[in-house]
Amino acid sequence: MTGTQPNNPLHGITLEMIVTSLIERYGWSELGRRINIRCFTHDPSLKSSLKFLRRTPWAREKVEALYLSMNQKD
Repeated sequence: MTGTQPNNPLHGITLEMIVTSLIERYGWSELGRRINIRCFTHDPSLKSSLKFLRRTPWAREKVEALYLSMNQKD
């Protein structure tokens, strides 16, 4: 399967890129307020957040939705 994904706004963007952008934009405390999940509110780190988000589809969906809404406002 080598086709492109023209209707996928996240095509080519890694989860690490998404989380890093959100951290740069909002910081950990605001990110934890916007998406109340433990990996953002208690001793947050990029590594632990990525590990959690890769294993938890509902949390990843929330992070991706915030990223998309952040980029629509720019």
